[in-house]
Amino acid sequence: MSLDTAPLTTPGTTGETVVVCSLAELVPERGVAALVDGRQVALFRMVDDTVLAVQQHDPYSGANVMSRGLVGTRGDRWTVASPMYKQVFDLATGECLETQGKTPTRLLTWSVVCEDGLVRVGLQPRGR
Repeated sequence: MSLDTAPLTTPGTTGETVVVCSLAELVPERGVAALVDGRQVALFRMVDDTVLAVQQHDPYSGANVMSRGLVGTRGDRWTVASPMYKQVFDLATGECLETQGKTPTRLLTWSVVCEDGLVRVGLQPRGR
């Protein structure tokens, strides 16, 4: 399959988005890394086909590993635990829920739209 990766303004998002993959290429509750406008982004497909995107860079270890983290939940919030030092982050907001004794920080998040079987990610992180 050939994907049109040209930027597009997508309703319901802020700014332009770009196709990064098809939804079928993402395994539920597993992460993958994608390059979006020069930034490494970690994508996670949930069991309900929601896709969430956070920065690939782990702010505590300095490594680009977040897509290899352990997906879980805290109440009704989808989370990812860093594979390095096990800090737990909310995948929707980027908030660090468990700092393991370190200074609190958060991950950047990106808007994601799934339509026609394609996953489109905002070119810029939210709040920027």
